[in-house]
Amino acid sequence: MKALVTGATGFIGSHLTEALRARGVEVTALARSAKKAEALRPLAVRVVLGGLDDVVALSKAVEGQDVIYHVAGVISALGPADFMASNRDGTRNLVEAVKVSGRGPRFILVSSMAAAGPSPRGRPLKGDEPPHPVTSYGRSKLAAEEAVRASGLPWTIVRPPMVYGPRDREVLKVFRLARIGIAPVFGDGTQELSAVHGADLAEALIAAATSPTTLRRIYYASHPDVFTSTHFVRSVAGAMGRPVAVLRVTHGVGRRLLSITEAAARIVGRPTILTTDKANEFFQPAWTGDPAPLTRDSGWRATRDLNTGLAETWRWYRNAGWV
Repeated sequence: MKALVTGATGFIGSHLTEALRARGVEVTALARSAKKAEALRPLAVRVVLGGLDDVVALSKAVEGQDVIYHVAGVISALGPADFMASNRDGTRNLVEAVKVSGRGPRFILVSSMAAAGPSPRGRPLKGDEPPHPVTSYGRSKLAAEEAVRASGLPWTIVRPPMVYGPRDREVLKVFRLARIGIAPVFGDGTQELSAVHGADLAEALIAAATSPTTLRRIYYASHPDVFTSTHFVRSVAGAMGRPVAVLRVTHGVGRRLLSITEAAARIVGRPTILTTDKANEFFQPAWTGDPAPLTRDSGWRATRDLNTGLAETWRWYRNAGWV
């Protein structure tokens, strides 16, 4: 079995690459940076240097592959056009390279729950609902999905919710705040959430790629437990064995703070996830997905509940010197 992993040097991609190599799969990694690709050396993967805008690199990367795992993308950008250039256009370029190769490998797109939009409170999404993304990021991921669905390739789309675990830098921010006893939450702290550990998500992607019943379907890969944002930050603090004060950020205050971080990012020319557009996600009542359809069609189940996964994540952060 041969597989291409785009974004293999990133958080999700690295977990996926490890899981594939553990199964003896020959992995090709598309990587922009030779320096970042050095982290993959112990896994003995083939590295093709280049990005999703490099036609020559894409042609080399897709050659002879049985499965394409498209993980690469951006979660922060300076504007809607940049999101589309990476997430939509990059996906289109990869799809075209596969089609030009004359092969028809399984194509697994790692999308995002943001492509679907928020869920109603108490009603996790199943994958067949009409999408209604509320941010530029979500719209760019939905555009990537549309490019894959129109490709004629044998595709499966997986929309993860919040992903956490070793090597993740987003939830790391919550750990760092909790370490000093502060746990901010947007709104009143009752937002409902789903989550999945990075290693569990890797197993979900492999299950989706190897089951014939997952073709041309959209899934949510998450642990079945649903929790509130307040419960999440308290669980982070609990994993560290520390007390924490929950700081509830109102909609008005949150938007003002996000406008400041967005303006600062524009001044220095560096994208940030903390923008006023992102407030359209932060203050929704729920972001939850139902993993039952993926379990039904592939047999996959998340093995780590929130407390187990956060404890593992905390140990890794501490041992790696990240906190």
